[in-house]
Parts: sequence; C-alpha cells; structure tokens
Amino acid sequence: MLLKAPKNFLVALLVVGALMLNGCSGEEVSSTTASPESTLAASESNTTAQATLASEVKNEAKEAVPGMSNLPRLEGEATVVMTINGSQVTVELDGKNAPVTSGNFVDLVQKGFYDGLAFHRVIKDPQPFVAQGGDPKGNGTGGYIVDGKERNIPLEIKPEGDESIVYGKTFKRANIRKQPELQHKAGAIAMARSQNPDSASSQFYFALADLAFLDGDYAVFGKVTEGMDVVNNIKQGDKIENAKVSKGAENLKNAN
Repeated sequence: MLLKAPKNFLVALLVVGALMLNGCSGEEVSSTTASPESTLAASESNTTAQATLASEVKNEAKEAVPGMSNLPRLEGEATVVMTINGSQVTVELDGKNAPVTSGNFVDLVQKGFYDGLAFHRVIKDPQPFVAQGGDPKGNGTGGYIVDGKERNIPLEIKPEGDESIVYGKTFKRANIRKQPELQHKAGAIAMARSQNPDSASSQFYFALADLAFLDGDYAVFGKVTEGMDVVNNIKQGDKIENAKVSKGAENLKNAN
C-alpha cells in the first residue's frame, strides 16, 4: 500500500503495521457512488427533498455493496463514553458521513463487546501515532464473530463536499483526489483492517496526532470530544473498563 510518506519512513511502516490485522481475507467489492437523481420535482419542499436524498443514498448503497443491507447503520449521530484507567473518554460518532462504520461500532458497544478488552498496540515513539484496541484475542488477529464467522464491514469513506460515499476502495484505487469528509486529525477514531479494504470488524484506533497520510485509506467515523488527555496516556495493555452509548442509541438501525 502506498501512503503519503511522513518525514520519518520508519514511522510510516510502524503505523501501517499497527493498523493492519492478520489472517483476514476476502474479495474486494466495487466502490459505489450512492447519489440521488440530479433533479427533484419543483413542487417538493426542501425538507422533503432532504428526506428523499437520504433515503435514496441509503437504498442505493445497500444495493451496491453485497451483504451491506444486513449490517447495523447509524442514521444520525451518537455519543459513546468509554471508561479507561478509571477516567472517561467521550467519542462523538458521525452516522451521516460514515453510517455503516459508526453503526457497527455502536452495535458492538451496546452488546458490551468492548468491555474488558485491552489496547494491544500503542505507538508513541519516535512520536505519537495510534492507540489500537477492540481485539477479543488481544494479538491483532481477532474480530466480532457471529454464527462462527467474523462480521466484516466495507471500507467506507465520503469525499469532502460530496453527497456520495465510496465503498470498498481506497481513494487512490478509486482515483479520487479530494480529501475525505472525516480526516485523521488528532483524536479521530477509525477502523483498523488488513490489506483487504473490506476486512474491518471490531478493531479500532485513536489517532494520537494528525495523520494526514492515512486519509483516504482507512475509515474515520468520529472523534474524541472529551478526555483526550486520557487517550494520550493509554499504554499497551490498558483496558476499556466499559463503553456505553450515552446519546443517539435510537439512531441505530438493523441491529441484531
């Protein structure tokens, strides 16, 4: 995978290694541009037009990505509060720009999946990068298992200013030159995956610094709004004592 190289090449290798999972496989699915018809009837109100837009975007995306209709979706925003080392971290999730990625995370939080799991990779040297957790095996190879099979979600990144979301391809693979709507700023939360773009399951990471060279390659789905000092102090082996949805649980759809 080609990344925009940071100043230190070794750093890039460390970060990529930290975000990659082992033992994942599967065929790559095509990207989709889930956009509505270019025009709406003049008689429709602005509110109706927005509702129609959201519905068409959702339905077209479901049809374009195999199996996606069965995945949890966050249709709006939600807030998750994690307790780490006895202190709280508040994370705001963006279901407008990353509905499937956010929905997957909220669904797992509500199931109590993350409670007691450790941050198995934390990279701070030679400078802060990521704190990665969410692996039930604790070694970077685990995910969320349903009926004996790992539940995976497609890579989901929305180009800045677009109504459409790209699924299943990195921006480079899709020949997109825009920045993502959700970027790797310090405090961003994003999904870890293997080389297969559609291999994310339960593992996530916090960006400990601005990581622009990861934009367009990994799916950001929210950001830390309170407790960044707690995130910055995470050490390898520290556990998520518990995680709860404090707001927006009603926006989760298709949970099972």
